Amino acid sequence: MTILLFGVTKDIVGSPTLSIPTSTITGKKVPKTVGELRTYLGKLYPKLNTLSSLAIAVNNAYAEDEKEIHSYDEIALIPPVSGG
Repeated sequence: MTILLFGVTKDIVGSPTLSIPTSTITGKKVPKTVGELRTYLGKLYPKLNTLSSLAIAVNNAYAEDEKEIHSYDEIALIPPVSGG
């Protein structure tokens, strides 16, 4: 599963994309929902947990934590934005 990163999320991870294995991760459960993915990424990159908000889009639509995800989905982390 490939995740697209933007803004500060790209800075935290150090890359514009992140690949997550879609098979069992050394005995750990593979994220199957947006909420599980959020928790998984928060453990890998604790600085993501410090963001005031972090939206996750699945196939170009904002997704709730209950949304199921699959290896073929396009997933993006949308950090908080400011504007003027």
